[in-house]
Amino acid sequence: MTSVRCVGIDHIQIGVGDIKISGLFYDRLLKYFGFKVLSIGKHYRNWHNSGRNTFSIEQVEKKHVLTGFHRKRVGLNHIAFRAARKSEVDNFYKKYLLANKIPVLYGGPKKYPEYYKDYYAVYFEDPDRIKLEFMCFGKQ
Repeated sequence: MTSVRCVGIDHIQIGVGDIKISGLFYDRLLKYFGFKVLSIGKHYRNWHNSGRNTFSIEQVEKKHVLTGFHRKRVGLNHIAFRAARKSEVDNFYKKYLLANKIPVLYGGPKKYPEYYKDYYAVYFEDPDRIKLEFMCFGKQ
């Protein structure tokens, strides 16, 4: 069997229930993480961070919005954005999530040693209840 080497994930695209609401949410969030707007259309938005990764949202048809999203169904569970150190997770929690009144899951930032020894994260949800995470692990 021939194999090829995958060098990373190029982009992630998620469907959203309301492009205007989610567009504002992700525009603020991704700009805070250092992403820049790549392109904007009537039904989509794209951001990138120095050309390394692209994050996209697209309006889904209204008939699909009715069923709603839940991470316990087959499909996407959550998206994790990686921080360089624990202090960045804490600062994001205090200066971004709390300041913008974004509901935080599981009581705020904390260690998750069941994942990795030094795993530290804060979880939150987007307007469609897609779970998002800002995390770090390893020497910090």
